[in-house]
Amino acid sequence: MNWSKEAWQAIEPIFSNITDHPFVTSLIDGSLAKEKFLYYLNQDQLYLNDFSRVLAAIASISSTLEDTEAFLLFASQAVKVELELHRSYLGQMDPKAEQSPACQLYTSFLYKKLYQGRLEVAVATVLPCFWIYREVGNFILSRQTTPQNPYQSWIDTYGGEEYSAAVDKAIAICDRLADGAKLDIKNEMLLAFTMASKMEWMFWDSAWRLEKWPA
Repeated sequence: MNWSKEAWQAIEPIFSNITDHPFVTSLIDGSLAKEKFLYYLNQDQLYLNDFSRVLAAIASISSTLEDTEAFLLFASQAVKVELELHRSYLGQMDPKAEQSPACQLYTSFLYKKLYQGRLEVAVATVLPCFWIYREVGNFILSRQTTPQNPYQSWIDTYGGEEYSAAVDKAIAICDRLADGAKLDIKNEMLLAFTMASKMEWMFWDSAWRLEKWPA
């Protein structure tokens, strides 16, 4: 069994919790409150600022030119494609926005795994952000009933073929790194992948609750 298949099986209950979450289910019919969607977009932009830096850092420590080029492209796409999508809804980012507790926990976890120095683990840690978003996009597309969904451009971005190709590339890199890794590293990769997947759920949930820091 490929490492990625084992990893996805491990997080299937987490993914089910994500697709059952009211934030996602209300994206399907377009009933999600605009306030919650804009909160999510502001947090996602703050997240992407750090996520793109982590991807670029992974590129710098990758062992092959092909992987370096792939992660540099991932980093630039995270900045260009997704931030352009954000601007189409936001106009511009809320200048007062700060990372929510869930967002800061997630980005701190990405940096922690990066700076621990295991390339394989760092790649496994960023993979859920790629993979889960594609599956959520496809999940929503397959269940849509609203012909004029106000969030359609967001849905199409993550359910589209171009994004799917990038996800396949990230999965393939992770599988190749796992194939050459010792068992303890593979296990560490799985733990990091699972924890990052839990933080994906927390990110959706924080947007639904309009999470704030304690006063």
